[in-house]
Amino acid sequence: MAEGYCVKCKAKKEISDGVEETMKNGRKAIKGKCPTCGTVMFKILGKSAVTTPPSATPPAL
Repeated sequence: MAEGYCVKCKAKKEISDGVEETMKNGRKAIKGKCPTCGTVMFKILGKSAVTTPPSATPPAL
C-alpha cells in the first residue's frame, strides 16, 4: 500500500485501509487511516496516475 505522512504522529507510515479516490479536479488520491493512531491520512498521487480519455476529434492543423 502507499506510504503517507500522519500529521498527528508526525511520521511517515503505511496507509492502512486505503481506498483510491478521484478528486473534483480529476486527479487520483489515496485515503485511509494511520495504523498507530487511527487519524485519516490522505495522499495525492502524481500526474502520471491520472488517466485522461483520448480526445474524439484530432486537432485541426
